[in-house]
Amino acid sequence: MAENKEALLEHYRRTRAELAAVIEGIPDDLMVERSLTGWSVQDHLAHLALWDDMRASEVTRISAGFESAWRMSGEQDEAYNAMSHDLRQDLSLAQVRWEFASSRQRLLDAIAAASPRGLDASLYGEAGLVSGHEEEHTGWVKRWRGEKGI
Repeated sequence: MAENKEALLEHYRRTRAELAAVIEGIPDDLMVERSLTGWSVQDHLAHLALWDDMRASEVTRISAGFESAWRMSGEQDEAYNAMSHDLRQDLSLAQVRWEFASSRQRLLDAIAAASPRGLDASLYGEAGLVSGHEEEHTGWVKRWRGEKGI
């Protein structure tokens, strides 16, 4: 079943605005402190950027008539997340902020240009068309801020 393009765009704009509000005002030294379930806030942003890029490529790929390239088992998903965390953990905070912003824009652009096929959520693998992934991370960061008292 096809998703509504405007509703999807609004969903991804809203979830990004919610996370942006939660990270607003966190000092840089705390952004990189690995005290949030072993990750830093920066690590969470890098992780979300990676998944935005994956999701944007899926929208483009499926819109072009091809199959999902990201059908993974739970084990593969965990391994991919661990490997990508290891590869991105030494990026600068400035780069992660750029990755975080530009990857979301690529996703919004891909959705805006999506064909009707590209809006069919049933065709997607692990990087699903509709996702609550960012909301999950927003909740973790919000809880961490409360625990840190910031």
